[in-house]
Amino acid sequence: MTPPSGQSLYIGGQWIASTATDTIAVVNPATLETIAHATAGCATDAASAVSAARRAFDDWSQMPLADRIALLQRVSSGIKARGDELAGLITAEMGCPIGFSRAAQIGLPLGDIHATLEVAKTLEDKVIGRSLVQNDPIGVVAAITPWNFPLHQILAKIAPALVAGCTVVLKPSEVTPLDAALLAEIFHEAGTPAGVFNLIIGGREAGEALVSHPDIDMVSFTGSTRGGRAVAEIAGRGLKKVALELGGKSANIILDDADLDKAIPAALGQGFINSGQVCAALSRLIVPASRRAEIEAIAIEAAKGWTLGDPADPATRLGPVANQTQQAGIQQAIKGALSEGAKLLTGGAEQPANFTGAYVLPTIFSGVDSGMTIAREETFGPVLSILTYSDEAEAIRIANDSAYGLSGGVWSGDLDRAEAVARRMHTGQVILNGAGLDLAAPFGGVKQSGLGRENGRYGLEEYCSPKAITRPQA
Repeated sequence: MTPPSGQSLYIGGQWIASTATDTIAVVNPATLETIAHATAGCATDAASAVSAARRAFDDWSQMPLADRIALLQRVSSGIKARGDELAGLITAEMGCPIGFSRAAQIGLPLGDIHATLEVAKTLEDKVIGRSLVQNDPIGVVAAITPWNFPLHQILAKIAPALVAGCTVVLKPSEVTPLDAALLAEIFHEAGTPAGVFNLIIGGREAGEALVSHPDIDMVSFTGSTRGGRAVAEIAGRGLKKVALELGGKSANIILDDADLDKAIPAALGQGFINSGQVCAALSRLIVPASRRAEIEAIAIEAAKGWTLGDPADPATRLGPVANQTQQAGIQQAIKGALSEGAKLLTGGAEQPANFTGAYVLPTIFSGVDSGMTIAREETFGPVLSILTYSDEAEAIRIANDSAYGLSGGVWSGDLDRAEAVARRMHTGQVILNGAGLDLAAPFGGVKQSGLGRENGRYGLEEYCSPKAITRPQA
């Protein structure tokens, strides 16, 4: 079911036109060409979507768990069937190289559904003491998602919400509305009951209207720390539950026994993948001072493999960043690091030669200390900072010297030693020796990186409200 022209809001099981007349230009960041215009939903649209979700909640929450699981299985099949189409849209919207789009931008949302369904049995009633504990769905959920991993962030929220028995209003980033609209088609074709899944597309007005609406019971938001504070403040007025996955400035500790020829090129990948537009990017590389020169040489050589290119070309490893505003902010951060005395090893703030789009050179700084802005503020681009330490205790201190705490990494020739260091890092996740993503494990942050967790059992429980039914003592 393709939305009719000009009708890109999916509310109550049908495509409708917005009550507003404004539109949002969707721009390909590689070419700077406008590829589509999306409806700019307003507060009235948000209210309509919430009303539809509220009407659907009673029936959906009482539907057998097996039926809710079956719907998500059909959605998963729909994503697989239209994976190439979805990947192409994401590449066109935000510049992600098509190879990475096909592998990660489609693979991750499928993994989100799988991880949720694997733990769905945890929703079963449990006997604790003399009480029966039932996991009630928390209610109507507003899911507000970013543009860097658009489908992944959507499914990481709505898959557990729907399985738990909640109904959902999704507001994706206005930068990437096209893949979300296609996902709404998939939900419709999967036989989703009217009002269970609703989509509005819009900017700040639509988002604020959702968060403040009295019939929203929970807000799940992924975005900047500044945006998360605003969401928490508005939601707090109504005592709504919030789950916030926010910014990061994550540390990657290279211990002195690490295999540098393996660790350093991989560490660049942990900072540069998706053009560095990863909230959990390991953008602070903390290395032993005694091996700094060796590490710098390996890093400079490894950076040569991160060549810029057309994101539609399967051979491209590094595409543009999402838009020119993002590009300008990253370039300003690079200039700021230079003005504060950081040593530029490769890259820089200039517009890459032969590219007219929102491209940023893969950039590595050395000689960075914890007080520099580049070491403290999220850059959200392909920029890596090398900091040095004299001993293990100092490495941990530097890693923890941050307002953020979303992710982290440790590299060592001894996994037990790496784990011991990881246990002392104040963050929500630590990757040892470049281990792959584990969608069964909880993901989320501490400090300014947010509240709550996504993925697996922990992610499913975010959308539940435990209720104790207590019998009298025999």
